[in-house]
Amino acid sequence: MNIENKFPGKDITSEDLETRFPLAAKRDAAHKSRFVVAGVEFGGDVVPVFAGPNMVESRELILDVAARVKQAGAHFLRGGAFKPLTFPYRGAKYTETREQGIEWLKEARDKTGVPVVTEVMEEKYLPLVAGVADILQIGSRNMQNFPFLTACARTGKPIMLKRHYGASLRDWLGAAEYILVEGNTKVILCERGVSAPHTHRATSRFLLDLQVVPAAQEMTHLPVVVDPSHATFWHPWVAPMALGAIAAGADGVMLEVHPDPRNAAVDPLQAIDYEEFAALMKRMDAVAKAVDRRVM
Repeated sequence: MNIENKFPGKDITSEDLETRFPLAAKRDAAHKSRFVVAGVEFGGDVVPVFAGPNMVESRELILDVAARVKQAGAHFLRGGAFKPLTFPYRGAKYTETREQGIEWLKEARDKTGVPVVTEVMEEKYLPLVAGVADILQIGSRNMQNFPFLTACARTGKPIMLKRHYGASLRDWLGAAEYILVEGNTKVILCERGVSAPHTHRATSRFLLDLQVVPAAQEMTHLPVVVDPSHATFWHPWVAPMALGAIAAGADGVMLEVHPDPRNAAVDPLQAIDYEEFAALMKRMDAVAKAVDRRVM
């Protein structure tokens, strides 16, 4: 694909597509990866939904969430057992459940049948997390930790690669190439907001870059998922951005869902509750059908 004449001076050049990330690059307009993870197809007609709490706070909570999001139609349970925070200090409610949290995710998966995506932060925990997760999530802060990307790729597990909030599309695809070059072809890109001077609200840190969905799909065959919860950091904005993501062509949506959002241990401003999630699933399905896809 020769893009230099079409897009002079833009971020990605023909040389990038041919020599820097040829495996991530789209060969032609019809080139789009389609693969199945735990019975769920990516890149096809269905728009998979990942739902669950930011933190696996307790066994009871994650079992309840797994059952409720599955009942509402979610395709995957998301939840963090190993959870990075911007600062090293922890509040009284914060409990990083780590190895125990992974055990609870396994129990939730076994009891409900809903597959799991969870973040892995350190290579030493890779065998533990890979033994439970159906998809390994690489968080934004590790997006360019290239030895770690290589180690994760070599597990053979599907990988969700979150875009760093300061990364260009070029950076993001370059990081994906580190996974693809190891022969791991099940790579999912996830947009989770970018840094900007103005974010419309004092508590918001990022802006959701919906434009990157069609931009990425112009350059790569990899599926592109959107996380409006982390991007907006404000629960009233999650539904509009989720609907907008599907309208923009996103290949999946990741949502933070908690039974008591305002009392969540981590990021209580962005989660939605069970009723809001169930209603949003129906609205997302309606939008998806308008663009010849479906959520449920």
